[in-house]
Amino acid sequence: MAQLEGHTTERWVIWDRFIREGTLEPGALGPELEASWHRCRAAGVDPLAGRSTVILGSAEYAALAERKQDLIRVAKPFMENLYSLVAGSSFVVLLFDEQGYLLEAVGDQDRILASQDLNLNKGALWAEAEVGTNGAGTPLVLGRPFQVSGAEHYCQKHHRWTCSGAPIFDPRGKTIGLLDMTGPVDETHIHTLGLVMAAVEAIQHELEVGQKNRELRLLNNRLSSIILTVTDGVLVLDVDGVLDQINPVAERLLGVSNQQAAGKRITELVRDLGPIRELLAWGREFLDRELELTSGRGALQCIASGKPILDESGVVKGAVLFVNPINKIKGLINRFSGAQATFRFEDILGQGEALQRAVQLGRLAAANESNVLLTGESGTGKEMFAHAIHNQSERRKGPFVAINCGAIPRELIASELFGYQEGAFTGAARGGRPGKFELASGGTLFLDEIGDMPLEQQIALLRVLQDRTITRLGGDRPFVVDVRIICATHKDLREEIRKGTFRQDLYYRLNVSMIKLPPLREHPEDIPELLEAFLHKFAARKGAADLRIDPGVSGALQGYAWPGNIREFQNVVERMIHSVRGTALSLEDIPEEILRAPEPTHLVPAPVASGPARTAGSVSLREQLLEEEREQIQACLRTWKGNMTKAAQELGMARNTLYRKLQKLGL
Repeated sequence: MAQLEGHTTERWVIWDRFIREGTLEPGALGPELEASWHRCRAAGVDPLAGRSTVILGSAEYAALAERKQDLIRVAKPFMENLYSLVAGSSFVVLLFDEQGYLLEAVGDQDRILASQDLNLNKGALWAEAEVGTNGAGTPLVLGRPFQVSGAEHYCQKHHRWTCSGAPIFDPRGKTIGLLDMTGPVDETHIHTLGLVMAAVEAIQHELEVGQKNRELRLLNNRLSSIILTVTDGVLVLDVDGVLDQINPVAERLLGVSNQQAAGKRITELVRDLGPIRELLAWGREFLDRELELTSGRGALQCIASGKPILDESGVVKGAVLFVNPINKIKGLINRFSGAQATFRFEDILGQGEALQRAVQLGRLAAANESNVLLTGESGTGKEMFAHAIHNQSERRKGPFVAINCGAIPRELIASELFGYQEGAFTGAARGGRPGKFELASGGTLFLDEIGDMPLEQQIALLRVLQDRTITRLGGDRPFVVDVRIICATHKDLREEIRKGTFRQDLYYRLNVSMIKLPPLREHPEDIPELLEAFLHKFAARKGAADLRIDPGVSGALQGYAWPGNIREFQNVVERMIHSVRGTALSLEDIPEEILRAPEPTHLVPAPVASGPARTAGSVSLREQLLEEEREQIQACLRTWKGNMTKAAQELGMARNTLYRKLQKLGL
């Protein structure tokens, strides 16, 4: 005790000299205290005051306490435990925020009230720059635990006390508060600061645990949200292959609720268990494997991926399966690979009677599920009609898959239509491959040039149409397919039946709704509308949207037989637009072979003109049209008495164009 009193007296002498003279002998206090006293003097702290004059109002303190509620909640029990060690000895345990504002106090309430001159009210500021060197403000400046005893305080009113403070850090190392234990100088124990530090360490640990628990809850909520909202079916298994949980998508796939599924073994649901066994036994994940699930509605073909659930030591504790019906996957593939119908009946141009009769039959076919047979010459728009029928049918949300039976080698047609299993033949892709029937399930399969299909595949196609099932090459299990068939051919299938190249029973299966598309020569009245449409389409691409059509051009095009039909007409219009030199399509832009071809008869299809050969003495259509144009220009010039500007305006052409025509016509 005498030694303590001597130490206190010595420190008081040093303090008194510093307050009076502002000087310290080197090493008199230690570097931390000396630096603190100099900071206090520089800040203008009154050494005879020592009472905090900054205190938060009730609303401000309430807001601060709300922000610090986690710290107060965690620290309060440790403060009470710490106080219990010194209960009845006039000690108080104080909790401050990182600024030095008093948040909470635990201790001898009578002693706290007796210390009102020190302002130990909640919300009081105990920063070093406010009340001098002390056990709260100084450790916050130093960033480490520190004890200030007796005359080591800068302010005289604090010389009766020993303050032991330690900052509190969050898991990232940021200061979030401070714990202080204050008591009379003569009752302070040498281990007081150690007790405070131990309490702070416990508080920090508890805060870290709380933070991790919050993060785990947040992660769990996020995972639950993901599982509940993903479009995949999710099945969570334990290490024994027993279902723990399934999400709503999996509930719909399996036809059971999450509660009903819990406890079921995966062996009850999956036929091929090889990948799942390896997943649970060795943690070998798999990706996009074809699995067959057993649901309440029967077998369901799915694409599945599996991921192991590992503990911190890497030991498999379970697994997660992600499953999707194979039809859904195929639908997405079709959607993004262009396997969808783009045209509608509104896109079919022409008001001719023959064409409109075909459109009417197409709309009637779209209203039912019957097979459709489209016949007509090449280029009449059979695939466009198939698109339109699909897009107006109940299957419009399903895929539209097209295959040209005449463009695929005979030996590959079966694998294209029906798919194959892995190892079915040399060069077969690993994992197998679905055929066009599987890809089109739920939608429409368009078989173009059906008349070119080999006889052996006609038999297989007939079986599919009868049973609505397909079996992949090399496979042994049939798949049910829900497909509507639309076929097209330019051949006379009755003639092919007579020749023995097409099966009669297949013809009757396909020919439920037959639509014959007329050739262009049978509705030439639609040529002006087609010309306008193709002009806008191709001129816009060329950047010549204001391109016009000279009189006589449509008539000239109507005089051609168009053996290639709409396809040939479209190609010719595109050629004309790319070769035009003025601001309008004129007779000069029509290809020579079109103008020099014989006039068509509407009874017998006209053959393609092979060249300019003609019968002697005949007059070509081009010559007739040029003569009509010469007469029209001459009449216009006579009307305007040779005024080229007026004549060009009436003829709807530029003056330069009129001069060029006059020169060409020899006028």
